[in-house]
Amino acid sequence: MPKNFVSNNNETLRMFKSNFLEVFSKVHWTVPLILFVPVVLYYLYQAIFVWHLSFLLIIGLFIAGQVSWTIAEYIIHRFIFHYQPTSKFGQKLHFIFHGVHHDYPRDSLRLVMPPILSIPLAFFFYYSFVPFMGPSILAPFFAGYVTGYLVYDIGHYAIHHFNMHGKIMLAIKNHHMRHHYQEPTKGYGVSSPIWDIIIRTNFKGKNNMSQETIEPEVELEQEV
Repeated sequence: MPKNFVSNNNETLRMFKSNFLEVFSKVHWTVPLILFVPVVLYYLYQAIFVWHLSFLLIIGLFIAGQVSWTIAEYIIHRFIFHYQPTSKFGQKLHFIFHGVHHDYPRDSLRLVMPPILSIPLAFFFYYSFVPFMGPSILAPFFAGYVTGYLVYDIGHYAIHHFNMHGKIMLAIKNHHMRHHYQEPTKGYGVSSPIWDIIIRTNFKGKNNMSQETIEPEVELEQEV
C-alpha cells in the first residue's frame, strides 16, 4: 500500500479559491476559549444563582456532561470525520472536514474547530438535550459538555504543538500520534482513549512510538 502524504511542517494548505471562504477555514487556537469559556461560566452561574442547585448536584452533572462529550467526540471522529465517501464531491467535503488534518497534522491554523461549525453544533447539542432535561439540570450538564469540548479542542492543539511531560499526558499524546502515523482506523478518542478501550478500537500491542520517531524533523514549540 502506498504511503499517504503527510507533512510534518507547520504549513497551511490553501483550500478555497475564494478569499472569503479561506478566512473562515483558519482558526487560532485561542478562539474556542474566547467563544465558549463565557458559555461555561454563564451556565454555571445559572445553576448556582438562578436554579440554586446543590454543590454536589452541580459537580455531578458537570462531570456527566464532560463524560457525555467524550462519547460525542468518539462518534464524530469515527463515523463522520473518518467516513469514506465514494463520490468526488463527498471526498472533497471529507478532505475539508478532516482529510486535510491527516495530510497536514501540524497546521496550527486548522487544529481547532472553526466557529462556523462549532457554534451551530453547540446549538444543535443544546437543543438535543432540552427534551430530556429541564433547564435547571441542563445548565450544569451543558457547562460540563462544553468544557469537555474545550478540553478536546485545545488538547488537540497541544498534542500537536506542545512538548508534554507526565505519564498521562504522554499516553494521550502517543495515542493520538499512533492514530496519525500508524493506524488511522483505530484510536478515535482524542481527549481520552477510554471509548477506544471499551469499544475495542484501541491499538494492539505496546506503544513503541517515541516523540522523536513521530516528528523527527520538527522541534515542538512549547512545553506542558
